[in-house]
Amino acid sequence: MAPFGATSVLIFGVPESPLAQPRNLIGGNLLSALVSLTILHYLGASPWAMGLAVSTAIGMMQLTGTLHPPAGAIALVVMMTQPNWSFLIRPTLEGSLIMLSCAVVFNNLAEDRTYPKHWL
Repeated sequence: MAPFGATSVLIFGVPESPLAQPRNLIGGNLLSALVSLTILHYLGASPWAMGLAVSTAIGMMQLTGTLHPPAGAIALVVMMTQPNWSFLIRPTLEGSLIMLSCAVVFNNLAEDRTYPKHWL
């Protein structure tokens, strides 16, 4: 899924960023997928519903302290591909956990890096 490319930039390129921390990575991705799947279910995939899904997902991430910029793209992916509810688990949760696991291992191999800065 394309948004995971942008996630990689954050978790490997700037692992100290608040936007790259586990709460943001997992919470933002899941929240964005949930919001967009709900909007897709009730309003369909029209262009205005796509905009509503992305903007609502961003707003919800801000309200919950889980802002993760690549998650905004997850909302758009959901609206464009129209997946079923299992999208929350695969690829969203599964992919997020794999990315997080790789970031923890890789970033902590170097003596001058620690990841994550905080879990919650």
